[in-house]
Amino acid sequence: MMSRLAETFANTPKALISYITAGDPDLPTSVSLMHALAENGTDIIELGVPFSDPMADGAVIQRATQRAVDKGVSLQNVLNLVAQFREKNKKTPVILMGYLNPIYRMGYENFAAKAKAADIDGVLTVDCPVDEIDAFSGCLKPFDIANIFLIAPTTSEQRIQTIAHIAQGFIYYVSLKGVTGSKALNVAEVKQRVELIKKYTDLPIAVGFGIKNPDDARQIAQCADAVVVGSRFVETIEENGKKAVTAVGKLSGSLKAAIV
Repeated sequence: MMSRLAETFANTPKALISYITAGDPDLPTSVSLMHALAENGTDIIELGVPFSDPMADGAVIQRATQRAVDKGVSLQNVLNLVAQFREKNKKTPVILMGYLNPIYRMGYENFAAKAKAADIDGVLTVDCPVDEIDAFSGCLKPFDIANIFLIAPTTSEQRIQTIAHIAQGFIYYVSLKGVTGSKALNVAEVKQRVELIKKYTDLPIAVGFGIKNPDDARQIAQCADAVVVGSRFVETIEENGKKAVTAVGKLSGSLKAAIV
């Protein structure tokens, strides 16, 4: 049986992956935001797991993470959030993006079982080197949860081959050096790197970091299988709080319209 991620990419020429931080501004609103994304063009939801030291994230997502941490939002809360979303939506893939420490503390096997029960499709841990991922991957595999990897502009060709060999679901290419929300975006350079990655894998390539608006998304979609937008969604939530649901849906729709 084809996974939700595989089915989405098979039926979607250019996918929109939208990121929000779980628990920002609060857990009930997060569920509404997820539904607004899914109903307005988002093909895959990337749900950030709050962590006290989000070192790969820029100021916008750091603030969102801190707001969620201050409210006591835990990994278990995030799993419950996805389960609640699944009560009404069983179609849209949901992947968790975050750091290894909360998963390690929960226990890899325990987390994998709970993630399966919540009907999560994939996990991306930004701070676990590919050389040390085997134990975690081994726990995810029996539950058919994709272990998704980042590739950076500075990743060597040899390391790209290593990642491509074990990656599942899709590969997330970081479009620039720096943290989430960075401003510089070199589309020609992104295209060149995506072509290099595609030499070693048939998996879809998603590109994120620095994509702010429909025009950015349109340009990236010319060379990628999926466009990832995060900081702009989080910024919209920060600006609107509990009233962000409509604005987030509108932003999702505009981004999707730009890449189809």
